[in-house]
Amino acid sequence: MNTIPPFDAELLRRYDRPGPRYTSYPTAPQFGLDFGEAEFRTCAQRSNEDPIPRRLSLYLHIPYCHSPCFYCGCNRVITRDTAKGEAYLLRLLREVERVAPLFDRDRDVIQLHLGGGTPNFLSPGQLGDLMHCLARQFHLSGSAQRDFSIELDPRHVDADGIAALAKLGFNRASLGVQDFDPEVQKAVNRIQSVEETQAVVDACRAHGFRSVNIDLIYGLPKQTREGFARTLDTVIAMRPDRLAVYSYAHLPELFKPQRQIDAELLPSPEDKLGLLQLAIEKLSAAGYRYIGMDHFALPEDDLSIAQQRGGLQRNFMGYTTHADTDLIGMGVSAISAIGDCFSQNHRDLPSWEAALDAGHLPVWRGLRLNSDDLLRADVIQQLMCQGRIDKALTEDRHNIDFNIYFAEALAQLEPLVADGLVAIGPRYIDATSRGRLLLRIIAMCFDRYLQRPQAQPARYSRAI
Repeated sequence: MNTIPPFDAELLRRYDRPGPRYTSYPTAPQFGLDFGEAEFRTCAQRSNEDPIPRRLSLYLHIPYCHSPCFYCGCNRVITRDTAKGEAYLLRLLREVERVAPLFDRDRDVIQLHLGGGTPNFLSPGQLGDLMHCLARQFHLSGSAQRDFSIELDPRHVDADGIAALAKLGFNRASLGVQDFDPEVQKAVNRIQSVEETQAVVDACRAHGFRSVNIDLIYGLPKQTREGFARTLDTVIAMRPDRLAVYSYAHLPELFKPQRQIDAELLPSPEDKLGLLQLAIEKLSAAGYRYIGMDHFALPEDDLSIAQQRGGLQRNFMGYTTHADTDLIGMGVSAISAIGDCFSQNHRDLPSWEAALDAGHLPVWRGLRLNSDDLLRADVIQQLMCQGRIDKALTEDRHNIDFNIYFAEALAQLEPLVADGLVAIGPRYIDATSRGRLLLRIIAMCFDRYLQRPQAQPARYSRAI
């Protein structure tokens, strides 16, 4: 699964259509407003009563950024007023103190991630207050295998800040870069030097961070093959443990910042595919393994090891290394995956604040999965993490006849089989080397919700 896939531009162009990213199944557009605080509490209690309760993962959303990046589709608030960060933190601590008692204290937190926005909008002292609160309310694991990560904007953190994060227990960092080309940076309003980025990478390593991830984006305005090649060479020289190479999805009708981007400056579809091909070729030559979707990792990185051992998981944090956890999301817009339930906090800051100020958990919507959802979620998880569906294992887990239950999905796979994207054997359904860049397209064949008429069809990014 984790060797670099071959590149077939014509095939990718033909299958480049919108679809879910499958950080969950069912996907977030299926969440309903009939799932609220009471349902969340019930779900948490059921998870405690499991014969072998799962360990916990925590996700905390920090929405603030100092300046807008025009490509961004994240839930964020632009401000330079640090007082807003303090007010947000006080409410976030209140949410932690209300959520934590719902989960048994002996359930280890093996994974923790701060995302945004820009988590390092908060000062080291404020991040310390947050971590100390989490340590009081949850049992934070001391295992060497714990994964405590934070997204960082290299423009707003220095070596002393990295040292402070290490003392708080963080051992993995994710750095936004996107592109080092000056013209691209101007076009997307993110001016960031190689030197300040390298300094953060060096500081993370000097202070014992186990893994450093760098994010890139292809398909941005003014990107060229030559400029992106320089960016890739520069980043590869930094030798991050992981790389995410995302496709830019231009959806200005959904994301207001993208209205600042001149669509005439975007690469053509052919040129955009060329940028992806370039990234695959250079990363392959540099020894990176393909994990899935847009993620690459060195062979010795935890993501590669987890995939080899069957412990890779895909959830709302993307690819993660611990498959046996319940995910608790806190902060505005954060999503939880607990037992057989998904839930999401209010996406707008005033509603999230109002719920907490009124003494409630800020749960906005959610879903309890039925038996069909759980079955299809299992199948899609196998595919997205291992590139393979084990029919016999699925039959044993869910007491079905795979070929009968999924007759419709198997029929939808036939054109993909004919195009060499999928191989179907007696026991396994495999994404071929040609199909591994199109896992989303393969997974869509098993998505029952896509076959149903929707009152308001969801808007998805394109597969490539």
